[in-house]
Amino acid sequence: MIKNVIFDLDGTLLDTREGILESAKYAAKVLGFKELPHETLLKFVGPPIQQSFMTFYGCDKETAQKGADIFRDFYKKDALLKAKPYEGIYELCETLKSNGIKMSVATYKREDYALVLLKHFGFQRYCDPMHGADNNNILKKEDIVRMCQEEMGADKNDCVLVGDTDHDARGAAQSETPFIAVTYGFGYKSAEDVKGYPCIGIANTPLEIADIILQQN
Repeated sequence: MIKNVIFDLDGTLLDTREGILESAKYAAKVLGFKELPHETLLKFVGPPIQQSFMTFYGCDKETAQKGADIFRDFYKKDALLKAKPYEGIYELCETLKSNGIKMSVATYKREDYALVLLKHFGFQRYCDPMHGADNNNILKKEDIVRMCQEEMGADKNDCVLVGDTDHDARGAAQSETPFIAVTYGFGYKSAEDVKGYPCIGIANTPLEIADIILQQN
């Protein structure tokens, strides 16, 4: 029985692509990198920003960290709140709450930024705790998931992680937590994309997440 739900943030609760892409472009420009195609830039949403700089620009860790610092400074000042909740996401939270299911957030977004964003859009009404990444990308997704589980008093067997990317799926697998994949975010676009990772369901809309959870129960 699922008693606890842990949400990813970017691409699961909020569409944050506008602010993230704007910040990534700015950081790349400051570093003297060429602008990437839009479809490639979309892959910056979700993973640690340092990893994205190394993957798509082939830079070393030191340069990637510099890029992350530039990105985060711009994002915090100019682009953080350029986001919007996915249609049906609040109805999902109300449905889970009314069924006695606890909710939390485990995101790769830096924790202080994540908390500002989540509170701005009112998710503190539903989710407790809400945890994110550290500035130097030491914490991995599974570490953040386990932090949430511990504070919720959750067992991995009565818990589910909901997310839209392979990073979420791996975090679920590595923390031995059941996984629900969503296809309305930035990562997965179809059930075919999720192959290779165990999951208990695939949701095409936020409200389908509730259907999967309540059917499991």
